Amino acid sequence: MKHPVEPTRKPDPIRKERVIRFAEFPPGQVPEAADFLGGLAGIEAVASFAEHSIAVVYDLHEHSLEELESVLEDMGFHLESALLNKLLRALIYYSEETEIHNLDAPRRLLKKSQNEAYTRAWERHPHGDHDDTPPEWREYK
Repeated sequence: MKHPVEPTRKPDPIRKERVIRFAEFPPGQVPEAADFLGGLAGIEAVASFAEHSIAVVYDLHEHSLEELESVLEDMGFHLESALLNKLLRALIYYSEETEIHNLDAPRRLLKKSQNEAYTRAWERHPHGDHDDTPPEWREYK
């Protein structure tokens, strides 16, 4: 009897909510950048004019913050370059890159490999039922 083939299931979305901060100059770049990002497929963008930033929501399967910010910089927008923001960006870039890499990695059976490691260690380690006394001495009376 043949088993029914399961249809390929689309992975659950990994929703990310980030804030992209812009420099104060040139003025007027925030609404233009929000319009551009909002026009891309799979991205929600809301501009905050008072804070010179855009709140973006995207699926990690389709986009990453590094990709979005590099596209904005390539188009001539100026992101905020304060040290704290650069550090936060680098941390987010790294964590998203790692998460994307782990999504592509095959699943490993950790339980099996751990059991094999413990078995090998147990075989090499002298444990309670091991006696170094030669057999002829054990039977000496």
